[in-house]
Amino acid sequence: MDTTINKITVRYFASIREAVGPGSETLDTAAATVGALRAELIARGGAYAQCLAQGKAVRMAVNQELSDEGDALPAGAEVAFFPPVTGG
Repeated sequence: MDTTINKITVRYFASIREAVGPGSETLDTAAATVGALRAELIARGGAYAQCLAQGKAVRMAVNQELSDEGDALPAGAEVAFFPPVTGG
């Protein structure tokens, strides 16, 4: 089993940022996909679990490209979590 630990930057925007507090953080993760990272953050509990819960509408981007939960999480990546944006 590969347990490579990668250092990544996670950024939070809009209502997610308001709920969790910091706008960004650098963390070490063994997550291989965006979905696995989301699960790690949900496991923190509290505001993370509420804002990022499965079934909640959350957009994700890796290195400024919209991503799905199954997308790979490269070493040194910048991952952003933000609510869907509606236009008008």
